Amino acid sequence: MKQWIQFPRSEGLCSKQAHADFPKSESGKPTYERELGKEGFFGPCTHMIHQYAPTAWTDWNGPLKPRAFDLNKLTEYHDIPWLASPFLSNKHTDIRWWILNQSMTKLVRNGDGDLLLFIHEGKAELFCDYGHLSLNEGDYVMLPRGTMWRLNTNNPLKVLMVEATDSSFQLPNKGLLGPQAIFDPAMLDVPQINEPFKEQQMNQNHEWQVIIKRQNALTILTFPFNPLDALGWHGTLMPVRINWRDIRPLMSHRYHLPPSAHTTFVAHRFVVCTFCPRPIESDPGALKVPFYHNNDDFDEFIFYHKGQFFSRDNIQPGMTTFHPCGFTHGPHPGAFSIGAKAARTETDEVAVMIDTRDPLHVSEESKEIEWKDYLHSWKGITNP
Repeated sequence: MKQWIQFPRSEGLCSKQAHADFPKSESGKPTYERELGKEGFFGPCTHMIHQYAPTAWTDWNGPLKPRAFDLNKLTEYHDIPWLASPFLSNKHTDIRWWILNQSMTKLVRNGDGDLLLFIHEGKAELFCDYGHLSLNEGDYVMLPRGTMWRLNTNNPLKVLMVEATDSSFQLPNKGLLGPQAIFDPAMLDVPQINEPFKEQQMNQNHEWQVIIKRQNALTILTFPFNPLDALGWHGTLMPVRINWRDIRPLMSHRYHLPPSAHTTFVAHRFVVCTFCPRPIESDPGALKVPFYHNNDDFDEFIFYHKGQFFSRDNIQPGMTTFHPCGFTHGPHPGAFSIGAKAARTETDEVAVMIDTRDPLHVSEESKEIEWKDYLHSWKGITNP
């Protein structure tokens, strides 16, 4: 058990309720709130009241900075997922952008950890040890470490692929909400030993190769038959699928919930969250955009899948943002202004966020698709 040095205190001008009812300055002007917290919004925290926007910087000098990347500019496709290089990584995860234009003719297996695929575009049929599963745009599919699998494409695929290196993806502890909150585990689909799976077993008279990744080195196994030859199975370990449309986000009309409230999967030293369409807070005093914050225990990566992103300006589907820990970040000026005017009543964004306890490293290839001026996109708001 951690014994934090913590006891509630207040000093100067402040609000009693975080993220709501901000006080006016002595001159009567609106103020800004900034959260300084530990443990990814679960630990002790303090809420500062500022005269000026905490992101109203005028210059940067040094490597620590907000960054954005446009994955739409990546066009190289591979029939083997491991040939898609990670664009962000650390010792506990690799994040790859995989384009698959045609059906896979070989099986693959990851020996380094569980895999999570998020289907940004396209449709495909998954064949694996456990059977057959159809995949569509917006699906998450989790493949346990060691699963043999391949995809038959119905439409070309663009996939965000996240590895839980030397660990496993699990469901978050939903605490007081109960296990059926956000999504009921009964919503998870699993592969079936169905007719399409039995049909793919029919051609047993030619060799099949399985490409195994372990410690990022590839090994090729050759079988004189199709090794996806299961007749049945039972147990508690299996691939699972859920679509973002099946997620029922937590909501509060009087209080802006932190990103951690939208956690979908957890792994060792990182979490995966899903932002789905929801009503925007309606209480007059409630903050209606993400709050400025120093989440100094985690790096933050967000992949934008579809919709208009209510906390960001000039970000399109297929783009990503990366905010390393160590500086304050929060909504863009335009988004903050729209939120302050209560100009929107609901969001339509869909995005995948990955928060990591360990620093993420940007690949050299990713720098070619970087929006270099992203760090300047907060300019334009120095006063409320």
